[in-house]
This record gives sequence, C-alpha cells and structure tokens, in this order.
Amino acid sequence: MLTLTFLGTSAGIPTKHRNVTALAVSLINPYSKAKNVPWILVDCGEATQHQLLKTPLSVMQLELICITHVHGDHCYGLPGLLASMAMNGRKHPLTLIAPQAIADYLAAVQATTALMINFDIHFIATENRVQGDSYQPVTLDLTDDHQLQIDVIALSHRIPSHAFKFTQRLYKKTLLTQKLTELNVVDKRLWGKLKYGIDVNLDDNTLLKSADFVTTTLHKTVLIVAGDNDSPKLLANAISHTDVLVHEATYTQAIADKRKLATHYFDPMHSTAKQVAEFAQLSQLKNLILTHFSARFQPVDKPSSKTLNMSHIRAEVGANYQGNFWLAQDFDEFEINNGKVKKRNRQLD
Repeated sequence: MLTLTFLGTSAGIPTKHRNVTALAVSLINPYSKAKNVPWILVDCGEATQHQLLKTPLSVMQLELICITHVHGDHCYGLPGLLASMAMNGRKHPLTLIAPQAIADYLAAVQATTALMINFDIHFIATENRVQGDSYQPVTLDLTDDHQLQIDVIALSHRIPSHAFKFTQRLYKKTLLTQKLTELNVVDKRLWGKLKYGIDVNLDDNTLLKSADFVTTTLHKTVLIVAGDNDSPKLLANAISHTDVLVHEATYTQAIADKRKLATHYFDPMHSTAKQVAEFAQLSQLKNLILTHFSARFQPVDKPSSKTLNMSHIRAEVGANYQGNFWLAQDFDEFEINNGKVKKRNRQLD
C-alpha cells in the first residue's frame, strides 16, 4: 500500500500555485502496528523542504531519495533538505540513488559552504547499476515482512534521465488458530511466538514448528515514477503489472507543434499529454497520474477559456486514453491499494 504526496508539479520554474518537481511516497504496511511510516522522495526541486513543512511527513522517517536527473528543477533543493535533516538531529542512515553528478554537486556544496551532514549517506550511482542492457535493482529490507525493490530505467532527455520502478512487497502472516485450538493449545503467548516464526515446546515436550501453523500471503504494489522523458515507449518493457504510472506531460501536442515552427527552435525533449496518453492506452495501463506541467498552463480547468489552462491537457489525455487519469496539483494525495487508486482530500498542516 502506497500513498503519493505531490510536493511540486511545475516544469522548470515554480509558479504561484506549483513548486518544482518532488514526490513523496509513503510505504504503508497495514499489517504492522508500528506508528512510524517510512517514506521515499523522488526528486527534490528547490524549496521542497518548505513544501514538506506543510505536510505531516517527517524527515526522520525518510529512508530513500531518488533523483531522476541533474536538471535544477529536480535537484536544487537537495543540499538544503540534507542540511536541515542534520540540524534537526537526524542520525539514521539515508540511501540516495542518483546520477554520479549529484554526489559531485553535494561535495562541492559541502566544500564551499561548510555544510555538515552528520549521518551516513549510502550513495548509489545510477551509472554503476548498469548490467548489460538493463540496470541491477536495489532492494531495501524495511522489516522482515516489508520489502521495497527499486529498478532503474533509462529514458530520453537532453541529459541522462531515469525512471524508478518501485515494487513494494508485503508479507502478511496468518496464524492457523483453528488448528491450534484443535490441539488444545490455548496459551496466547505461544500463539504470538508461533506467528512470528518462533518454534515452541509444550509442557509435554511436544514441538510445534511455526511453519506448520502460519501461512504467508504476498501483497505487491508496483509504481513507476518517470523523470523527464520525450519517449514514453521506453517504459514498454517495465509497464506490465504496474498499478500506477507517474509521468510528465509538460504541454499539449498543439504547443509542441507550434514550438517547432519557431525560427530558433530548441527541442526541450519533453513528452506531450497526447504522447503519454497514447502509450498508456497501448500498454493497457489502468491508472495514470500526470505532472510536470509548463507554467504557460494556468491551474484552472476551464474549457471555455481562450487562455491555456489544465482543461486543454485534460482534453488531450481523455481523447487518447480510456483508463483512470489525474492531473496532479501540489499537495494532492493518492492512495494505491490492491491495484486501485483513491484520491484523498488535501490536508495541509
């Protein structure tokens, strides 16, 4: 079970209504009694830590940061966030998956600003995960029954850019209480030990093995979060069995076509809403969340307006994709559970 909190949904520059790119993903284990919920951060544009202050998320539970590429609207907020984490007394190690240039960037900031980070950062360079034509996955074991696998997928942009495929695996353990009752094992303390993998001896020296009284069910949730990318089809091999795709839709096809007529045309290598929608339809994807919108699109949804606004992006997606889709706004929350997506009402602290 995952909860997505969009901290920034603007492309390139912030606006009055949207900050630059950042997405928090809370890793919820509904079978656990633990109060603290670990979460991960995908991209960290400038002022991401300001956005976090308006949410219930705590940097003390932040387990992993993934940076898709080194353009500033995706990483300029990282040094400040790490500095604040250190100043707030964080000691727990942090995993950071990013291009090698991010490590160089942080080293330069530390060297020139006396930045002190007094907790360990386990840095994993995306370049070092290449294995043949693919990338070697990274696995985080959060608990014995909660695992997160991160696959890295190369995309197409002006500089190297990546998508991250997150596969959450939850192992639900169910105690066969009826079987124990039939054996007249009524001591609940023994039940607890058996459920958590501990073999027990009864008073008559009968050995009860945990494996004989516990069944384990796997619950899996798969999310892909793509960085900047002008070729959604590069996700074709990874999209199977994915519950949700989060992808950029920087502008409409009409805007992209108009840009190409400019005298000094510059290709920013972004996807249009139509491109992503067509790919999602072809892939039979059930749920699509779009983000990273150009500042030229006003945040309102007014089809009758001549001013560019979100209705134009919505119409283009709707004309080419028949699945569920959402156009993310800052602080939107989405719950992914059993392959279904539920949008929550925004709650700001």
